[in-house]
Amino acid sequence: MAEQLHPEDIYQTLEYEIVTLKIKPGETISENQLCKRFGISRTPVRAACSGWNRTALCRSFPASTIVTPIDLDIVDQIVYQRTAVESTVLRDFIQVCSPKEYIEIKHKYDLLEEMAQTMTDPDNVDINAFLTLDLEMHAIWFCSMNKWYIWQNLTKPQPDYSRFTRLDVVRANNVPDVLSEHREILRVIREKDLDAIEPLIRRHLYGGLRRMGTQLYAEKYKSYFTGI
Repeated sequence: MAEQLHPEDIYQTLEYEIVTLKIKPGETISENQLCKRFGISRTPVRAACSGWNRTALCRSFPASTIVTPIDLDIVDQIVYQRTAVESTVLRDFIQVCSPKEYIEIKHKYDLLEEMAQTMTDPDNVDINAFLTLDLEMHAIWFCSMNKWYIWQNLTKPQPDYSRFTRLDVVRANNVPDVLSEHREILRVIREKDLDAIEPLIRRHLYGGLRRMGTQLYAEKYKSYFTGI
């Protein structure tokens, strides 16, 4: 059964584990480990690892692969871009938001709050479910303003930003902050407080960098980052 695994399946499994930090920045993945894990020969393992050439997640060496560190400069630029674009879209949306759309956004927030109640153990957090729900809330105003293409481009998987946001959720315990900021977003939409939009979105999206703070320089994360 294991021999029927396609190299692309192996590649996608490893990519998912790297992006979700199950495999950490700086870790080495050897061919021997992969052969043993998947119960396959070196040929499909090497074919799977050749996929790293199309991403920045890893650097390949003979018989092994090293997971690249998170580039904080790229993270900062992505946050800068999202702040500029999302502030504009949300400003436009607030001025035309219908009661039905507000209720839909409030429902997403309520689900986030319910999920947060189960996130007391950082090692057993369903990071992807939480972040997916978070993004679904933001997506409502992009969809309403017919800016879905922009939203898809803003949120497409990106190795550095995807890994950083997950590290923030787990290690910086950002859930209370995220919920507080989403409550404020609800208030801003409800009260049509246009002046509060840009500062709020900036604080919300830059929250990860703020919360991680000096942890970025801690010994335990030494191999996680570049650009500091």
